[in-house]
Amino acid sequence: MDVTLHLAQDPAADALLGRSPLAALVGMLLDQQIPMEWAFKGPETIARRMNADDLDAHDIAARDPEAFAALLSEKPAVHRYPGSMAKRVQTLCQYLVEHYDGDAEAVWQGADTGAALLKRLEDLPGFGKQKAQIFLALLGKQLGVHPTGWREAAGAYGEEKSYRSVADITGPESLAKVRAHKQEMKAAAKAAKAAKSGK
Repeated sequence: MDVTLHLAQDPAADALLGRSPLAALVGMLLDQQIPMEWAFKGPETIARRMNADDLDAHDIAARDPEAFAALLSEKPAVHRYPGSMAKRVQTLCQYLVEHYDGDAEAVWQGADTGAALLKRLEDLPGFGKQKAQIFLALLGKQLGVHPTGWREAAGAYGEEKSYRSVADITGPESLAKVRAHKQEMKAAAKAAKAAKSGK
């Protein structure tokens, strides 16, 4: 895996995401309740604070939980909720060590169908169906992972020429389109909620 991603909008962070399957997974895990660029910059920040060039699942899984939480909490914090996200990152790495010998790429290597890959992603701690589908779409659209039926398994996120999620971001222009789409969805949800409560 060695591609150029543009999710963090930061050269060093994006380079790590493009060459490290674990960094990409951790970035996706962190992508909630904070701006996307902040989430995907997280893996590079963690690696730098660990004095490493890459993330290592065995290393992270074995670290003292309090020390690892402190590492993510250093200013600037890796996430709005660094303590709980440190626990999630360690839990994910422990799962990868137990089930894939610490090799994040093994999650998608050997998955023959999109449905099988989606199941593997949904089994990861911290990955619900939506997060799994978005990551599956990212694998298919930007990382060259194309098991049979991957677009269908990714749902709407797998659609061609859509701007729904991080899977569709290849630069500032597409980032702006994805942001606009998310704002539209939020506005629609808010309007639906207001209409429902007005009945």
